[in-house]
Amino acid sequence: MIDRRILKGFDWSFLAAVIVLSMIGVLTIYSATRPLLETQQSSFYMRQLNWIMLSLVVFFVAVSIDYMWFIRSAYILYLIGVLLLIVVLAAGRTGMGAQRWIDLGFLSFQPSEFFKIFFVLTMSRYLSRLENGADLGIKELSKILAGFFILPAILILKQPDLGTMLMVLFIFISMVLTYGIRKKLFITVIAIGLIALPFAGKFLWGGLKDYQKNRIIAFIDPQADPQGIGYHITQSKVSIGAGGFLGKGYTKGTQGPYRFLPEHHTDFVFSIFAEEWGFIGSVALFLLYLFIIWKGFDTARNARDMEGTYLALGVTYMFTFYFVVNIGMTVGLMPVVGIPLPLMSYGGTALLSNFIALSIIENVRVRRFASYY
Repeated sequence: MIDRRILKGFDWSFLAAVIVLSMIGVLTIYSATRPLLETQQSSFYMRQLNWIMLSLVVFFVAVSIDYMWFIRSAYILYLIGVLLLIVVLAAGRTGMGAQRWIDLGFLSFQPSEFFKIFFVLTMSRYLSRLENGADLGIKELSKILAGFFILPAILILKQPDLGTMLMVLFIFISMVLTYGIRKKLFITVIAIGLIALPFAGKFLWGGLKDYQKNRIIAFIDPQADPQGIGYHITQSKVSIGAGGFLGKGYTKGTQGPYRFLPEHHTDFVFSIFAEEWGFIGSVALFLLYLFIIWKGFDTARNARDMEGTYLALGVTYMFTFYFVVNIGMTVGLMPVVGIPLPLMSYGGTALLSNFIALSIIENVRVRRFASYY
């Protein structure tokens, strides 16, 4: 039974924004995949709706559990996450050139989606319990890198999943900078990074798959091969531009149902939305996302302890990365790295992990008053 104090402090506006974005996603997925002939059928939107129902149940269950339990279990969850990443490499299902899924027969899921949450929990526990409170030095930073970041980063890159690896890196850097590192160490790391950039770039380029190299080339010059490697970005820009100021209207778009735009219901779902709802609709959509991000930072600022602060910040950093990178991909400001638009893109595992992550913010928020206990 859910404690009445949780319901009393529950931020229903936060959950409402999450549900509205999810339902906008269902409507956009339907429009993008709607059948053009009576003999055709589309079940993508119904599957997404079923995942939303399941995710809502998990959301409320997760909020009902004190977040300190998750903090205490962080290292165990981290180890489970790493083991699942190893299982993926050993016996995972391959799709679209990547080995990222564990297939249970009745269900397939991506462990990397949940590992990001485990990583936030682990970093929150470790940083909140450092004894002296002083800025991190080289010894402490090296310990965090070796203990929490390097192994999972390698495992995720081996799948390969560059987008998720970059997100884990972003979470790591953001949370470390939030805690604070010594100025001298910060300057040294930046200097070493700039010096090593040409060599690291050559090494990383050699380790990329051909399709990953093509995505970077397409980002730099999409017109070099507009019908080949630059097709995704070119068609995405066409979709967004076709929406104009007011949009074509719901189910009036052509890029999705006529299959001009690849990945129209997953990574490029925003392009479909922008074609139908235009600039005005896109601004309204961005405001919903910014509202959730603002709630995340506000929750961190008002958390009752440092564990809650780091949890809310870590999830907010992750959600912000999702949003900024996906929108950047669709408008050609960032290379295509396979980052879905949170809550809107089709995909059960990603949607469920989004709800679980956002439930952490709500969890910290309802327990922000010391009098709760």
